[in-house]
Amino acid sequence: MKILILANKLPYPSRDGGSIATLNMLTGLRDAGNDITCLSLNTSKHRFPVERIPQKLSETIRFIGIDCNSSIRPLRMLLNLLFSSKPYIAERFNVREYREKLTGLLNNEQFDLIQLEGPYLGHYIDEIRKWSNAPVSFRAHNVEHAIWKRKAANEPVALRRWYLQNMALRLERFEMLVVDRSDCLVAISPQDKAFFRSNGYMRPAITIPTGLSMEEYPQSTLPSDPSLFFIGALDWLPNQEGLTWFLNRVFGKLIAEMPRLEFHIAGRNAPEHFVKRLNHKNISYHGEVDDAREFMQSYHIMVAPLLTGSGIRIKILEAMALGRPVVTTSVGIEGIPAKNNKDLLVSDDPEGFKDQIIRLATHPSESVRLVSSAQQLIKQNFDTFGLSTRLSQFFKEQV
Repeated sequence: MKILILANKLPYPSRDGGSIATLNMLTGLRDAGNDITCLSLNTSKHRFPVERIPQKLSETIRFIGIDCNSSIRPLRMLLNLLFSSKPYIAERFNVREYREKLTGLLNNEQFDLIQLEGPYLGHYIDEIRKWSNAPVSFRAHNVEHAIWKRKAANEPVALRRWYLQNMALRLERFEMLVVDRSDCLVAISPQDKAFFRSNGYMRPAITIPTGLSMEEYPQSTLPSDPSLFFIGALDWLPNQEGLTWFLNRVFGKLIAEMPRLEFHIAGRNAPEHFVKRLNHKNISYHGEVDDAREFMQSYHIMVAPLLTGSGIRIKILEAMALGRPVVTTSVGIEGIPAKNNKDLLVSDDPEGFKDQIIRLATHPSESVRLVSSAQQLIKQNFDTFGLSTRLSQFFKEQV
């Protein structure tokens, strides 16, 4: 099949969950025998020269990048609020040059299927319908508007809470319209698929989680000294929220019992006020790291204290694949068929979260047991080639 993937950011280099999910799907569909083109916005925030994509990758997948400035601009945000009913967060990805390139592709080539990587590519459905007969697949990395609703619910400042609520309602209308106009749905988690089904989506749908290739996750011995780590984008509010909960309600109790325990945090675009919050003698803030896997292998226990979110936490999957034990919350394992006390440790209670960490830090055999089970879970449920073969077959049934 000849498949066109539309993405709102270039998936290489794959440093965050969204780009990892997109790139692994691209390579998986390629390995399943499909001809893949990825037309991507090359945003100012994640800009990368397309010509610098490694030859091994660019020779087998065609990448086309359209430069754009998707940064938040206060004046445009205000005008959008006053004179538009569309969500500003989505309007940032409505780009004339991208539309023109897409139109050119569709006029000159025939594709068997076109996939939207998330709701923000919904701006271009009219062009697709006008210039192509290919079915449109919507890939839901999460339920985007649900995350914004949770952001609003947890915002203490009244004016900001009102704005977030307004944005969430706009985004809900936009996202559901994009889903309704799609011919099929690819959800990353069963919970997200169930959400769209419960809201009236009755066309073909499949759950295909983010895949990993285990050969890309080399094994290493667990460090002998216990240490904690967290890695994730720190401009994503659920990560800020979860880390704040951990620092305010868990970390102090933990250090009182293990005063030499180190906590290493990596993540891009942390706000200045949040970086100041990390000023503690037991905390090392690394910012954005060049090699996430190397960072994770340097420490012992991953903490993923997520309170809100949607989709699948890909960094948890990566930590499990690399052989690092994970302590998380019930939100953290949504979409992951993992069992508490078998594949990882789960607690939503600050005291319980602290106790789970101490359990791993003081009993090395527990880490070894969890790691062994977790790696089997990854191999059985998240193999990129197996998942992409299923997805490719699903697509063939829709064409």
